[in-house]
Amino acid sequence: MNDQEVGEYWNRNAPAWTTLARAGYDVYRNHLNTPAFFAWLPPVAGLAGLDIGCGEGYNTRLLAQQRAHVTALDIAPAFVEAAQQTEAAEPLGIRYLVGSAAALPFAAEAFDFATSFMCLMDVPDPALALREAFRVLRPGGFLQFSISHPCFTTPHRQNLRDAQGRPYAVEVGGYFDYQHGQPEEWMFHAAPAQEQARYEPFRVPVFNLTMSQWVAAIVAAGFVLEGLQEPCPTDEQMVAHPFLRKARVVPYFLHFRCRKPLT
Repeated sequence: MNDQEVGEYWNRNAPAWTTLARAGYDVYRNHLNTPAFFAWLPPVAGLAGLDIGCGEGYNTRLLAQQRAHVTALDIAPAFVEAAQQTEAAEPLGIRYLVGSAAALPFAAEAFDFATSFMCLMDVPDPALALREAFRVLRPGGFLQFSISHPCFTTPHRQNLRDAQGRPYAVEVGGYFDYQHGQPEEWMFHAAPAQEQARYEPFRVPVFNLTMSQWVAAIVAAGFVLEGLQEPCPTDEQMVAHPFLRKARVVPYFLHFRCRKPLT
């Protein structure tokens, strides 16, 4: 499966995804993954940034609110249109483009930093996307990106629950069984049943790399790996959003930050 075929899947998902996410049903993004990402992000005020795989622009707008000069792209035209409509209504100076992470339409060394929120695990060739991100960064620039945690997002996965229905473990399997675009169906489970019933489940092609493959791809692209983090909900977040409980059992997300050397 190539990136354009993947883009067609996401373009079909985009209208329902945009509606439900903007209604607040992407609980893990809004209340765990994104806050942890921004708490870890270096200062970006005044810097030229690229957001790769921007979707409908939720996180892109947060970047712009930190006074970065942001360009963003996504392979799904329907997502880009939704993002552009929001930019027109509430301008933040963001430039949105339709484009592929595998062939970024920018000159070399055009940006001070790049971000990618929950995108790179959904592209057919993450190693190529990482090389492209390296190419468009200026020396000393950084890429920070989030993905589904590869150790716990596996071909076989089952939440295990106690007698009270509380999750206490996750059974995983097939970690080394590579999937090249087999579509998986899912939905925002925080959405009420009547809302879920209005839409077809999202169909998302799956490309699962191991942890060592991710690190190898980062290094092969030329980056220096600065660090990684695995967001875990705090007690306060758990009280405010009990739906996050499962992310205390195992990490759902993995964040990398890597930097292009000065020389």
